[in-house]
Amino acid sequence: MRKRMMTEKITWRGKIVSVQVRATIWRYMLDNRTHREIGYNLFLDGEHDCIAGRFSVAISEKQQLKNQFRIGDEISGTAWLKLHDENDYADYYRAGELKKISEGEPQDAKPAPPWLIPPPPLATYSWRGARQLAASRYKDQCFQCAWANMSAVQIIWNFDRGTYKYRFESFCYGPKSCKFYAMGRARSVSCKGMGTSYDDGDLDDVCTMSRGWDE
Repeated sequence: MRKRMMTEKITWRGKIVSVQVRATIWRYMLDNRTHREIGYNLFLDGEHDCIAGRFSVAISEKQQLKNQFRIGDEISGTAWLKLHDENDYADYYRAGELKKISEGEPQDAKPAPPWLIPPPPLATYSWRGARQLAASRYKDQCFQCAWANMSAVQIIWNFDRGTYKYRFESFCYGPKSCKFYAMGRARSVSCKGMGTSYDDGDLDDVCTMSRGWDE
């Protein structure tokens, strides 16, 4: 990835192929997994900084509520290359000058899953809670679903020194009854001097205890 000055702004344009919630997760050993929803990630096919291909741009909840972006919309804007690869899954952040060039066809009436609906407010995601989603499902059947996401995860490695490890993990906020859902392998959580624990799904039950099987 090319390095650039943090004040250098790029322009981009493309067609939306997925709109996902943007979230960060704090992990410490096995019994701590805190999700924080902070905006949305737009995945687009188009051109960014004179490069053709697929890319992603982070936007705020206010920007999404104002523009109601959905799959199929062709849009343009500006953004900055992210400063730290490990802290954000999207390629670009601080999006601005957003413009909807054309609208895609409504997806609401199509059979689900995947749910190709405009993403709900962040409070809805927070209330629903997330379950671990197999990376293979995220990349394939679930990529366009409004309930799927890839979160930036911060793991406390050395509690005394306040040092961290970083990675990305895929999650699902969708109905527990979804036929596409698969948790995948248990996820390891290591801490210096305390060994390794595995998140094998018990925390999923805790995070989603406020809703039923078909919610």
